[in-house]
Amino acid sequence: MEKPINIEKIPQTDSIQELAQFWETHDLTDFADQLEEITEPVFVRETVVQIRLQPLEAEAVQKVAQLKGIDYTHLIREWILEKIHTK
Repeated sequence: MEKPINIEKIPQTDSIQELAQFWETHDLTDFADQLEEITEPVFVRETVVQIRLQPLEAEAVQKVAQLKGIDYTHLIREWILEKIHTK
């Protein structure tokens, strides 16, 4: 038995909820003619960098962060970005 011709289009939305609802009731193979290959990454991931601090250095960073009311990792990132943007 042949499949009926598909005239429905893939929704053009950034809404994950709308796309999820659509794909709950549709089969990807029915839309093969509307698909295109993407070569660049769709999701850009942050790079995690590990730094080594002496215990007293780490404690000092944590105290400064606590005084500012932010997480110490955010404080370190803030410092790095400040340094990058002052060059």
